[in-house]
Amino acid sequence: MNIYIETERLILRKFVEEDYERLFLLDSDPEVMKYIGMPTLNKAEESKEVVKMIMQQYKDNGLGRLAVVEKESGLLIGWSGLKLHTTEINGHQNFYDLGYRFLPETWGKGYAFESGKASLQFGFNEVKADVIYAHAHSENIASNKILPKLGFENKGKFTEPDGICFWYELRRENFKQ
Repeated sequence: MNIYIETERLILRKFVEEDYERLFLLDSDPEVMKYIGMPTLNKAEESKEVVKMIMQQYKDNGLGRLAVVEKESGLLIGWSGLKLHTTEINGHQNFYDLGYRFLPETWGKGYAFESGKASLQFGFNEVKADVIYAHAHSENIASNKILPKLGFENKGKFTEPDGICFWYELRRENFKQ
């Protein structure tokens, strides 16, 4: 499946190998990784492996997180989109999950909401998902504001190794295009 989504200010497209340097800026930033439950990356080479893993998800599952390019600058500023989770999280397995991660200099510009909305439209209209989930660390104030704004319903909390997370659900019939 060729995935290319354009919004007013952003382009969401599949990752390519050359994206690893910009992805490293994201995954090596302690502020970005604060609520992720994963250590920051130390070498750009590690980001090459992350890109390869995402590209493999495209092959295996038909979709994966997408590179987000800011139209104005032409730069990759983060990632957003759906992922098919094949491992269990909070008692769920083989489900679509919305996620996003952006460089700090782009925070507060509405990019997570804009890319999230476009990803949900893709998920419900193209992938034909009946339900999409998301989760956010309980201390991640920004994500816990954005997800309900996108239409997600907080279904409770669960514990991850890095702390308490909120579990969100959005059903197709409740999604406002």
